[in-house]
Amino acid sequence: MTGAGRRLGRAVALGLAGEGARIVVHYRHSESEAREVAAEIVRNGGEAICLQAELAHNDEIDRLFTAAEQHFHRLDILINNAGVFQSTPLADTTETQWDTVLNSNIKAQFFCAQRAASLLRQSGRGRIVNFASLGGLLSWPKYIAYNVSKAGVIMLTHTLARALGPEITVNAIAPGTISFPEDAPSLAETYIRAAPLKRTGTPQDIVDAVLYLVKAAFVTGHVLVVDGGRSIPS
Repeated sequence: MTGAGRRLGRAVALGLAGEGARIVVHYRHSESEAREVAAEIVRNGGEAICLQAELAHNDEIDRLFTAAEQHFHRLDILINNAGVFQSTPLADTTETQWDTVLNSNIKAQFFCAQRAASLLRQSGRGRIVNFASLGGLLSWPKYIAYNVSKAGVIMLTHTLARALGPEITVNAIAPGTISFPEDAPSLAETYIRAAPLKRTGTPQDIVDAVLYLVKAAFVTGHVLVVDGGRSIPS
C-alpha cells in the first residue's frame, strides 16, 4: 500500500491487516510513522514490512515492487493512496508545483499499476484500488493541479479496468472531507452544512469502502464516492 504511514493510509493499512492481509507499508518521508504502523500490525498478530520509495521515479517504483515480491512472493492487492494536496491557483502556480502534484497523484498511480499488473494476474484475484477525491469531481479554483490530477485518477481507473480485466478489478475511492482527532473542527463547518448527512467522514468510513472494493468480485471501473452526499447535484 502506497502512502501508508499517516492518516487515511494508516487507517486503511490497519484495516486490511485486520482482515488478514500482509501489508507493505510504503512511505516517502514519514519513516517513523510508517514503522509505527508496521509495528502495530505485528503486535496485533499480522505481518508487515516498511519500504521507502519516491514514486515520482520509475526506478524507485521498480525497487519497491521487487522488494515486496522478494519478501511476500506474491501480490494480491495494490492500494494507490500516496499523493499530495497543494494550493495551486491559476496566477501563482509554478511549473515545479504542477509537476509535483501531477507526478505524485497520477503518474505514480499509473506506473505502480503497470509494475504490479503481472504480479496481480498471478494471484488469481488481483485488486487495484486507486485513491481519487471529491476534487476529481468538483472544481476548486485554488487547487487546479489537484483537481486535474484526481480527475485523471478517475479516468485512469476506468481505462485500467478495461485494460486489466478480467483477471484484475480496478476501482477508485473518492473521499469527501474526512476528519481526524487532530483536525480543527472549524475547518469542516462549510462541508457539514453542504452534506445531506450533516457530518464529515471518519477514517473507518474509508476503510469500509476499501474493504468492499477489495472483496467485490463483480465490480470494476467504479468510483465509489464517500462524501455524505456532498457531491449530489443541487
